[in-house]
Amino acid sequence: MKKYFLIVLLLTSVQPINAQFFGGNGVLNNENVDLQRLSWGYFLGFNTYDFDFDYIEVSDRSFLKKDFPVDRTIGFNVGLIGNLRLSNHLDLRLEPGVSFNRINFMVTKADPDTFREINSTYVHIPLLLKFSTQRLNNFKPFVVGGLSTSWNLSSNENNPEDNSDGQFRMTTNSYYYELGFGIDFYLYYFKFSPSIRGVFAINDELIRDEDPNSIYTGNVSKMSSRGIFLNFTFQ
Repeated sequence: MKKYFLIVLLLTSVQPINAQFFGGNGVLNNENVDLQRLSWGYFLGFNTYDFDFDYIEVSDRSFLKKDFPVDRTIGFNVGLIGNLRLSNHLDLRLEPGVSFNRINFMVTKADPDTFREINSTYVHIPLLLKFSTQRLNNFKPFVVGGLSTSWNLSSNENNPEDNSDGQFRMTTNSYYYELGFGIDFYLYYFKFSPSIRGVFAINDELIRDEDPNSIYTGNVSKMSSRGIFLNFTFQ
């Protein structure tokens, strides 16, 4: 009896949600919210980063020929949104925010001294185009894409010490392209939009060690960060 009671309870609770968001005759929440020329909001979310390494082809096999093993961790995002309506299905968005993350990797497992824990704080500024479908009752899918830049406040770019002193260095400024998708849910008081987005660095972010034969940087032709953002937007 308890099992059947729980099933009935779930069905009765899900039915109003289905009617509100997917039913053809549901009441439209915030019916005119998308007609505003300018609108504002904020977002909270999570991220995970790693590095993409490209290597120089040399005959010296003492250099590492495969990617360093990278341990992804979960970081945090927070920021603001400025939205400019261009048409019924197209918006221009500026989303300045701050992201915190950590990347761990070890060049060789045989030597614990090659372990690096890289804690980063980014001021991240994307300029994005948001392409939306027609609104379907109280939800609307969309795709988003564009370019962004960031300042790595923990880059160590100007630190005279390098990996020989335990300091891993990256460029302060980086540039990215971003692609993602999400859904706008129109609630009674606001619009809630979960989305997922891939963020891919364009430039080389690695600052080389003074030693040209460094096991960390000697055979790396390019190192670019890449990440996944899961954001929850409130407008």
